[in-house]
Amino acid sequence: MHSAIFLIEFGAIILALGLLGRFAGRFQFSPIPLYLLAGLAFGEGGLLPLGASEEFVAIGAEIGVILLLLMLGLEYTASDLVSNLKTQYPAGLVDFALNALPGAAAALLLGWGPVAAVVLGGVTWISSSGVIAKVLGDLGRLGNRETPVILSILVLEDLAMAVYLPIITALLAGVSLAAGSATLAIALGVAGLVLFVAVRYGRVISRFVSSDDPEKLLLVVLGLTLLVAGIAQQLQVSAAVGAFLVGIALSGEVAEGAHALLSPLRDLFAAVFFVFFGLHTDPASIPPVILPAFALAVVTALTKIATGYWAARRAGIGAKGRWRAGGTLVARGEFSIVIAGLAVTAGVQPELGPFATAYVLVLVVIGPLTARYAEPIATRLTRGRGPSPSPLHATESVPVTGAPQLVEDADGRGAAERA
Repeated sequence: MHSAIFLIEFGAIILALGLLGRFAGRFQFSPIPLYLLAGLAFGEGGLLPLGASEEFVAIGAEIGVILLLLMLGLEYTASDLVSNLKTQYPAGLVDFALNALPGAAAALLLGWGPVAAVVLGGVTWISSSGVIAKVLGDLGRLGNRETPVILSILVLEDLAMAVYLPIITALLAGVSLAAGSATLAIALGVAGLVLFVAVRYGRVISRFVSSDDPEKLLLVVLGLTLLVAGIAQQLQVSAAVGAFLVGIALSGEVAEGAHALLSPLRDLFAAVFFVFFGLHTDPASIPPVILPAFALAVVTALTKIATGYWAARRAGIGAKGRWRAGGTLVARGEFSIVIAGLAVTAGVQPELGPFATAYVLVLVVIGPLTARYAEPIATRLTRGRGPSPSPLHATESVPVTGAPQLVEDADGRGAAERA
């Protein structure tokens, strides 16, 4: 009976996601907000709470984030990543200053204290790699010239989590400085080791994984990714970072074959991830904190747009690409919920959990919309004012480290050349 209920529940979820995806496709917008609303309907306090399938959905959600980051990693090589990090680290610093500080200030203004300020600063700082990866794919922008800039910021944020999470864990637990330093050293060492192996031995890994049989290639790539992600998470490093680094370690025909084989799995489990996010949001907890959360969401949406615009301009991207980069970075998601969850578990501030949930829910719904409409709205508002000053014209051929060979079309959108 239990297995029958599980099949009914999970089948209903997948069917509903398919219908919602078709509806979103008909009107040409991202299905992510609809997936989240479906999660609210099926979750605690919703219309049809789940029971038997909730644990499986939780596991599927973790796999969804891992596959999203793996697929992003397959787009770039290890040398591309290192070059991007070297050139884009100023954007990471601007990202931190513009987006973490408003969250910390909001916590202090609400009287929640310095530890809650550090927590809320992390919630507002980190964009959702999972949501953004999905949006880039839905909008067909993986080959755009601004996409390497977006990915560089996301990678810098994910790597920063390898430092931030051990620090916040130590603060919440009240452990000694020595114990916190040891945890941080282990996390940084593991992240550095995985990156070194990916850069130095990427070709060896690709040869090991390579297979002419699609079934064997799928099993080896998927197994290796889950293994590395699990080990990374066990050692206090983000599983997403581990999956991303596996992706960049694979190159050539192996990367192309793995991309084709894993795309359907990614789409399935990514949809499950967004449903899971909604499942754990009690609708009744949102109204009391919605106004301050919405205000902070508006402020940090604008600061994220400013971050992306500045970083893309610095990389020589045209004006329209700058707005696309800024609008794409708005969504918050999985990391923000993880950070807030740590604080709630530690009992730091009772209101912090519902506040963070409302904040993320607002931005995870708004994020796909700003990704799609920030550029056309900005273009319409600035029309007639003349071209904005820029060191490089939008149609100039500007090499962007870490991107495929690109061709600019008339509106500044890049398209990957294909044979």
